[in-house]
Amino acid sequence: MSAPDTRPDVRLSLDALRDLARAKLLGAGLSRAHAEAVAETMVAGERDGCASHGIYRLLVAANSIARGVVVVDAEPRMSEPATALVRVDGGGGFAQLAFESGKPRLIEKARAGGIAALAITNVVHFAALWPEVEALADEGLVALAVTPSHAWVAPAGGTRPVFGTNPIAFGWPRPGGEPFVFDFATSAVARGEIELHRRAGKPVPDDWGYDAAGNATTDAQAVLAGAMRTFGGHKGSALAAMVELLAGPLIGEMTSRESLVADAGRGGSPIGGELILAIDPAGFLGAAVAEHLERAEAMFAAIERQGARLPSQRRYAARQRSLADGVVLPAALYDDIMALPQGE
Repeated sequence: MSAPDTRPDVRLSLDALRDLARAKLLGAGLSRAHAEAVAETMVAGERDGCASHGIYRLLVAANSIARGVVVVDAEPRMSEPATALVRVDGGGGFAQLAFESGKPRLIEKARAGGIAALAITNVVHFAALWPEVEALADEGLVALAVTPSHAWVAPAGGTRPVFGTNPIAFGWPRPGGEPFVFDFATSAVARGEIELHRRAGKPVPDDWGYDAAGNATTDAQAVLAGAMRTFGGHKGSALAAMVELLAGPLIGEMTSRESLVADAGRGGSPIGGELILAIDPAGFLGAAVAEHLERAEAMFAAIERQGARLPSQRRYAARQRSLADGVVLPAALYDDIMALPQGE
């Protein structure tokens, strides 16, 4: 295990971080439309204190591009298979541009019919889901998003990978305030968090995963080569299976096991799909929508009065700090990013 890096960290403004991310993504070969959409997701993660989904993902994206997993100039194609459904074929590109392409029509359909769904297919997915549900909640919609990944996670009671990290994200609009948002992997931890431990030469807790022989381990590299665990035992395992079904067979896309087979040993990001549901509260409640959203606010207040934290509060606090002071990157990560080719 390597010694921890003791060099000073590097501070960047969010504008500088965004420019850096775009330049490196262009240097990796992405079209400008993809580079801009992907960069925003990475900057959002870093801005909100989510290091495992922040600018570190530049290295992940560049690796997937270099290994031929990503169609760098893919143009998403939208269709409408039913009144309340939107489908976007991402053409093998990153998922961010496909989401941006389908979002306006998803919002229109949700407002027109009260509820709508967006199926994103044929994309490469490496990012957190909360930016997407937050964007919909900012439009006054309730949103739920799920996506599988590669088969990295063992089901409860087993030690061999079947599931992906299979995140679930939820957004709820709040009048006059930031939306209530949560996003969590159904694995015990995000895979990127284990990778950050490996990079820093730090052990992981012994309940995060197994080595290739099925033994519990604190070695981050051994977990990455073996299998991660679900959170909450059989409950996380059941939720992971639900995500596989909703964003796999239901929308005609790959499961996590099939995604790993399609990767063919290249070591790229997951290939497959994502399902997003959007609900307009006014569609159910009509003129009474404001009254019932206030009832939701009463629940949030009851949580906070006893000192409990709403899931999104830590990110919003980090966002305010980053907007004022920028972000701090570990020296080793900054050096690795700067070593990537740079575009104009």
